Amino acid sequence: MTGSSFVLIPMFLALVGLMLTGAPLAFVLGSVAFTFTIAVWGSGALIVSVLNTFETMTSESLMAIPLYILMASILQKSGIIEDLYAAMEKWFGRLPGGLAIGTIAICTVMAAMTGVVGAAVAAMGILALPSMMTRGYDRPMALGAICAGGTLGILIPPSVVTIVYAITAQISIGQMFIAGIVPGLALALAYCAYILIRTTLNPALAPRPGPEEPRVPAAEKLAALRTLILPGLIILGVLGTIYAGIATPTEAAAVGVLGAVISALVTGRLTVAQLSASATDTLKVTAMILWITIGARTFISVFTATGGADGLLDFIRGMEASRWLVLAAILGVLIFLGLFLDEIGIILLCVPVFLPIVRELGFDPLWFGILFMITAQMAYITPPFGYTLFYLKGVLPPGVGMGEVYRGVVPFFLIQVGMLLLFILWPGLVTWLPEQMMAR
Repeated sequence: MTGSSFVLIPMFLALVGLMLTGAPLAFVLGSVAFTFTIAVWGSGALIVSVLNTFETMTSESLMAIPLYILMASILQKSGIIEDLYAAMEKWFGRLPGGLAIGTIAICTVMAAMTGVVGAAVAAMGILALPSMMTRGYDRPMALGAICAGGTLGILIPPSVVTIVYAITAQISIGQMFIAGIVPGLALALAYCAYILIRTTLNPALAPRPGPEEPRVPAAEKLAALRTLILPGLIILGVLGTIYAGIATPTEAAAVGVLGAVISALVTGRLTVAQLSASATDTLKVTAMILWITIGARTFISVFTATGGADGLLDFIRGMEASRWLVLAAILGVLIFLGLFLDEIGIILLCVPVFLPIVRELGFDPLWFGILFMITAQMAYITPPFGYTLFYLKGVLPPGVGMGEVYRGVVPFFLIQVGMLLLFILWPGLVTWLPEQMMAR
């Protein structure tokens, strides 16, 4: 046993033990790091923790996170999502599984507007679920569609989770945003295709309106498209300024906040109380992310200083296994951790450890980043601690239990596994668009 093992093994045992107590991840990481820093190097070495904290609090890239969260909160409270859902019902209502497909479509639009998972899941749980239940939709399928659709905010830009990954991996946020577009849309289409095929084969899962129910006139459908104007302008303002090279992702976040405020003003739903509630929500979520970031960076600095990173790389170099087998093992660990940890914690804890291995094996860090984001999506809907499951639980109507939610997410989890394999086998699906944008 090497000298570093005498520190690393107790560190990870302490980490796992404290996580099992249910204590907040930020304080678990911080307390383990502080304890072992003092035990190994003395209290004077805590200056490293101070430097990590200062670096986190002064990071310009991290400034984008509260701005995107504020934008999402304002949009959620301004009623724009309700308008989108009303338009979706008119357009998709008569398709097989139309309301579930429309729910995926709205989640895709919300992902491109806000980049925050919780907003889409909560909004669709309030708006779409009662409507689908009234129509007699299969409840597990409806619940699964809401949970899976909500996770699209992890991949489709501007994603807060993608920003955290890019900062941690020290790669371009803009390139990560571009790389997430094709996989995000591909996943949305895969969800819609599954719903369409399943409800076509078994119409009882999603009863369609009867012939006695009046059809929506074409003129009314076209008029409903006006609800896409404001979301479209917000998406154009955020992503367009990034891709055109006019603004950095952080500056584009400020453009998004301005667009959200103007949209709320145009719809006549902007109030001081709404802005105050949005600011409070932003403060809570941002503080949580920053505390986890500080704890994780301190933990990783101790892990690296005690030789953990070098030892892991030496172990990988000495293995006889194929690099694809090593990649599969890394992705398997990430999926497993998703059973217990939130995606921010997984990124901050695992990326500094796994990314050097990925580079050592000759894989593209940008491509690996998208694979990482898909495993984060899987973590979001994986029982028992998937975050979307608990977001949805908070808005479930009486009589709907978590058992139905768990059954509903299984097919969508399998779709995510299939799409993950697709992007592993054909990396060009991920890297083609960033390469084209860079060439221009």
